[in-house]
Amino acid sequence: MSKAQRMSLALFLVLNILAAPVAQAQRARRDVERSIEALLARMTLEEKLGQLQQLDGHADGRYKDEQPELVRKGLLGSTLNVRGVRNTNELQRIAVEESRLKIPLIFGFDVIHGYRTIFPVPLAEASSWDPASVERAAQVAAAESRAAGVHWTFAPMLDIARDARWGRIVEGSGEDPYLGAALARARVRGFQGADYSAPDRVVACAKHWVAYGAAEGGRDYNTTEVSETTLREIYFPPFRAAVEAGVGTFMSAFNDLNGVPTSANPFTLTRVLRGEWKFDGFVVSDYESVKELMNHKLADGEADAARLALGAGVDMEMVSRLYNKHGAELLRQNRLTRAEIDEAVRRILRVKFRAGLFDNPYADEARERAALMNPEHQRATREMAARSLVLLKNERETLPLDRNLRSLAVVGALADSQLDMIGSWSGDGRKEDAVTLLAALRAKLSPRTEIKFAKGCDAPCASGEGFDEAVRAARESDATVVVLGESADMSGEAASRSSLELPGRQTDLLKAIHAAGKPYVVVLMNGRPLTINWAAENSPAILETWFAGTQGGHAVADALFGDVNPGGKLPVTFPRAVGQIPLYYNHKRTGRPSDANNKYTSKYLDVAWTPLFPFGHGLSYTQFRLTGLQLSAARIPADGRMTLSVEVENTGRRAGDEVVQLYLTDAASSVTRPVKELKGFERVTLRPGEKRRVQFTLAPEHLGFYDREMRFRVEPGAFTVTVGNSSEGGLTSSFEVFEQRTPRRRVSSGRVN
Repeated sequence: MSKAQRMSLALFLVLNILAAPVAQAQRARRDVERSIEALLARMTLEEKLGQLQQLDGHADGRYKDEQPELVRKGLLGSTLNVRGVRNTNELQRIAVEESRLKIPLIFGFDVIHGYRTIFPVPLAEASSWDPASVERAAQVAAAESRAAGVHWTFAPMLDIARDARWGRIVEGSGEDPYLGAALARARVRGFQGADYSAPDRVVACAKHWVAYGAAEGGRDYNTTEVSETTLREIYFPPFRAAVEAGVGTFMSAFNDLNGVPTSANPFTLTRVLRGEWKFDGFVVSDYESVKELMNHKLADGEADAARLALGAGVDMEMVSRLYNKHGAELLRQNRLTRAEIDEAVRRILRVKFRAGLFDNPYADEARERAALMNPEHQRATREMAARSLVLLKNERETLPLDRNLRSLAVVGALADSQLDMIGSWSGDGRKEDAVTLLAALRAKLSPRTEIKFAKGCDAPCASGEGFDEAVRAARESDATVVVLGESADMSGEAASRSSLELPGRQTDLLKAIHAAGKPYVVVLMNGRPLTINWAAENSPAILETWFAGTQGGHAVADALFGDVNPGGKLPVTFPRAVGQIPLYYNHKRTGRPSDANNKYTSKYLDVAWTPLFPFGHGLSYTQFRLTGLQLSAARIPADGRMTLSVEVENTGRRAGDEVVQLYLTDAASSVTRPVKELKGFERVTLRPGEKRRVQFTLAPEHLGFYDREMRFRVEPGAFTVTVGNSSEGGLTSSFEVFEQRTPRRRVSSGRVN
């Protein structure tokens, strides 16, 4: 055999080895599809409609009395809230051993930021600007969920939210589509891994599809009116990122979108999701959102609601039973087709096969005992909480505190509230597992430091009866930690607020502590941006901790005393007044930009139009300097790519983290564009004096936008790039994008040259 032949043979073998996993995956997909078609051929109409039905269990994880018989008859395909190995295995055993077709159930549960080990709320995790840590948090949640018999989480919530009045802003990643997309990929990877049939993974669900976060007035469930351009550029990107990451399911939202409720919207559910994005998983309705089509006055009765939702692309109905009740009659009336029903069943079975439920339907009690609350998971949530902290203000290096204090006052009911520490939508978390800030401080400081705790007022803070005790504790101590904010039930679903002020008389309590004249710091616990103007102007230091999870108290205490250096950044803008809302960094320009010297410009008479704290803001106990912004080219073609880099240096005395942020501005375009858009970020850890060059790549997907005909395109012209440590300020440079024309072919004597 010649050398050339040997090389050809070697290349052939290498290519076959590399192709083997792809071929194996293709065979597996074909096997799944054949199995689905074989099942469909055997199913009665009632059994098909049964697969489209999801029913609720009890809050404590037990299934309801009627459900075993429904499962036995093949009339139930899924449950939500049924959890715990004993409960899930009992019901699953009926499905796979006593039903005619042996189709397993898929058990779903709201695992939003942890199952039993509770991580910081998603808005807090987004403050880490660290996709790897966010992925790790979702991975832990998945491992605990699957061990407890849960196959499917109704997460991640991917709604972009520009209105802090909306309570569910706490469940998402904030106001920016680029950051939201990056964290969407991370959460889907964390929940599902490469194969969500693995014993430590679950199926993820991208919700709420779509524009639910744009609810008018910030009022939950309210109507939304959003242009297609804004849908595609602001609200769609996190969901598309989830599809690209392989997300198994979607959840349709409650809201009306441009006159068509999202649980009966063919444009979003079929044209975009299935047609443009080629999503082949299934869509589940939100809780009774199919039935609520009647409240929207879109549907004329229950049967019409079932027809509209299933026909638009909602495959599984959560809790309400209109598919099951009216499906057969709709089919007889030719208002639904058998093909529509079969396709919905096909999608659900596909996910069940991919989740490995036909091969491994049962959970293991020994795995459940080992997985829940294990020490490794506790370390992970403590680290995540530490990376989520945002230092909003720190005058004269007030923080970190001296751990040799003789006495420390801790003021505020939230400082010792286990329930509020874990936040809303806390899975199967137990408040007794949570470490409060007060408990963590007592564990951290030596007995030589006297800790004096005074609530000042209860969490609603309607009365100032306890103020005197709190002020006395502050006066008698070397320093005071004032813990202020919202209780956990003020955030989440059905928790909209018309005011973003600190609830009750908390600002009065803070003023009283300030008047005591002793050093103090403010610790915020909350699920949304707050209008904390007085605190921002007068308090020496403010640490945003959100709802930090099971080990949150330890993480906050570590930061207060310098064992952790806060490095988080705001994923959402803090307004000065609720009247500024919606307020977000990537707003459009106006024809009359704000000018203090000209009345007839875009601003307010009574408050500055600028934010209190901008998107991307966050301080550190050390200092960083950005220098040497370099671009790989001054001009690139519209279909080209370019790299840029910047040097970041820790110029302070402590190791710390900086989040380097890249923003892009289009100088002129055929449709108006935002003043700037986040197009890259990287969180780096540097020792004192250490330097590192951070590199970014810009490609057509970063430069383009949707034009007037809804075509995504990159237009030639000038761009400004800004690299900084928040959405305000930074180093700037510019480059030009040019249109690369294909050389014209010259035709001569019938020949192409």
